Amino acid sequence: MTRITPEAIRAKKARGERITMLTAYDYSLAAWVDRAGVDIMLVGDSLGMVVLGYETTAPVTMAEMLPHAQAVGRAVQRALVVGDLPKAALDSSPREVLACAQQFLEAGCGAVKLEWRANAPELARHLITAGIAVMGHVGLTPQAVSDPTQFRVQGKTAHEARQILDAADTLEAVGCFSLVVECVPAEVAQLITQRLSIPTIGIGAGAACDGQVLVLHDLLGLYPRLTPTFAKQYAHLGETVVQTVQAFCADVQAQRFPAAAHTFHLPPSEAEQLRALIAEPHRLRT
Repeated sequence: MTRITPEAIRAKKARGERITMLTAYDYSLAAWVDRAGVDIMLVGDSLGMVVLGYETTAPVTMAEMLPHAQAVGRAVQRALVVGDLPKAALDSSPREVLACAQQFLEAGCGAVKLEWRANAPELARHLITAGIAVMGHVGLTPQAVSDPTQFRVQGKTAHEARQILDAADTLEAVGCFSLVVECVPAEVAQLITQRLSIPTIGIGAGAACDGQVLVLHDLLGLYPRLTPTFAKQYAHLGETVVQTVQAFCADVQAQRFPAAAHTFHLPPSEAEQLRALIAEPHRLRT
């Protein structure tokens, strides 16, 4: 099966087709999500929170990201896989950022994502010149947040909104193929979407964006700490996990598991031979 490419994602906007994107961090869930038909799977640095248990995404390293990218890369047959460049990588030199992006490509990603920061245009241009497709990210940039209470809507004043629009324009100008717009007023996201020729993918940014993305654990109800107000829970699998494990514990304690269907046995002849061997007198080694 042919993988979706960055060019194919960009072409969806021209055709008026909506884009779907979810995060993915492991082989099994990535395989199921890919089968469901999602366009893009983001190996997000959100794994720092929902998988590794950090308070924010800021502490995540490339050493932590790569095994997850490799696992998702092995699972996916159809979707475009995007590796999220973590803060630790972006704090380094352009040369080192390029090396990190190349590691994502070697892991099976077809593009990388870059959060807005002062040198984001320079870094994006450097990667794109090297032939690496880049997805930009404006609005709320979680890597800049050191305290979970700082996760809040951005661009609530005209001046702040104009800064976000300017950042979006700049990232398109340097060659990004798409743009995540996170946690901004719907009016701001709509303006960005109308101004840009590249697709916008919203999260907490209203319905006018060209696509939508959610953290998979929020969608499935698997993250035990909180669910953002902009996320829709389509299932409550965390509660299902609790109930399922409780049922397992009850079966073990009541000796209902393992049952005959879950048990292996020696052939009768081998069992008889084993009993005979056990019955032989112990022989000292010489």
